[in-house]
Amino acid sequence: MSFVAVPGPFGAAPTRRELLRLGLPALLTAGSARAATRSDGFGQAKSVLVVFASGGQSQFETYDPKPAAPEEIRGAFGSIPTTIPGLRFCEHLPKLAALAHRFALVRSVSHDDLDHGSAIYASLTGKFHARKSSNPDPKPTDFPTAGAIVKRVRPATHIPYTAVHVNGPLLIPEKIAPGLFGGFLGRGFDPHLVGDPTDERLLTGGLEQHADISVERLADRSALLGKLDANRYPSLADRDGLAGEAFGILRSAPARAAFDLAREPAAVRDRYGRHRSGQACLLARRLVEAGVPWVTAFFNANIRGQDDLPHDTEAYGWDTHNDIFDAMKTHLLPRFDATMSVLLEDLRARGLLETTLVIALGEFGRAPKVAIEKNFAGSSPGRKHWGGCYSVMFAGAGVTPGAVYGSSDRIGAYPSDKPVSPLDLTATLYHALGIDPAGHFLDSTNRPSIISEGSPITGLWR
Repeated sequence: MSFVAVPGPFGAAPTRRELLRLGLPALLTAGSARAATRSDGFGQAKSVLVVFASGGQSQFETYDPKPAAPEEIRGAFGSIPTTIPGLRFCEHLPKLAALAHRFALVRSVSHDDLDHGSAIYASLTGKFHARKSSNPDPKPTDFPTAGAIVKRVRPATHIPYTAVHVNGPLLIPEKIAPGLFGGFLGRGFDPHLVGDPTDERLLTGGLEQHADISVERLADRSALLGKLDANRYPSLADRDGLAGEAFGILRSAPARAAFDLAREPAAVRDRYGRHRSGQACLLARRLVEAGVPWVTAFFNANIRGQDDLPHDTEAYGWDTHNDIFDAMKTHLLPRFDATMSVLLEDLRARGLLETTLVIALGEFGRAPKVAIEKNFAGSSPGRKHWGGCYSVMFAGAGVTPGAVYGSSDRIGAYPSDKPVSPLDLTATLYHALGIDPAGHFLDSTNRPSIISEGSPITGLWR
């Protein structure tokens, strides 16, 4: 059993107690792992940027169309060529088709979890929920979200935030999804949550350090807080983690500036799109640029808000049971195509793509057969939940551009080659950061847990 060392807060050296608890060999192993960079992608990334298309993004209407299949399978849309010979995308992704040589695809992701909550949990934690195909509430006993584990085993040393969730919390569709929090690590390991990124008061309000509070006075306040009631939070670790993060932000001008979208030129904000999805991806880029190791941007904050607000694109999620073709053509695909293409090009132009692993995914795909579902709103056909096979995009951090890993069968129902699971996707992200997925971390009671039960998709690097 191997353990990953836990540095002190904001880069402080481990204490004598931490050294004794973790053991010197483990510290040396973790240190060498951080320094390693291998041809299989290990340690290639300084940051991970997750773009989560929640609701279940259809593989047929994105990266894996089936133009030769019968109409009830291929659907209403045509396909177009990309910059990679033989690779075709849905006709409504022209910008991404023109950038296919910049990213890689995995077309063989597969699992058997068929409801949003538990499938989101698997996608964001890298561990299947005990109640598959369900919509459980978040619980303190949940496995930690991936960003919380990174915060545990590799806390940022140069910026107060290790993990940030943007445009959340994710709703399924009326309650908060599981898998977003610190789970049994405690609230102190929750990723920092940013809500609607188009609300600039929400982004920067309260982050300013008052002019009449000096650095010394701020330090005194921090020390005083440490002496106050430890019962403010369920555990001391929770209190110390959250308070340390808050004071760290006040002390860090770059951290505060990263959240200020008003610093971006108006033309850049316009290119991303002046909507929640676009500004979420722009803010995610700014956070990566500031050095945040793990950023999750929820492309849509609700898996399915269109039932209540059918004319509001902001409300739409990818849960397209009925009316899939109108929803995709009018509301979902144009925005995704425009914003994702700008994000990839912006990261590349700024030199960030070399050290940032980008993944765009949802919790599952959609069913091969187009049909009306009587229990859902809408009068035209759609596609039901389908975990049997779906597609995921990877880019950056040395991933082979233009590569396609795995394939689906002739009707897009199951992998025909190189199947992978959501657990493997998460393991790949850890691997790229230089964190051994097979390593272990300790909770607040010193109980060990494996970082990931998946295997990295090293074939993305070649």
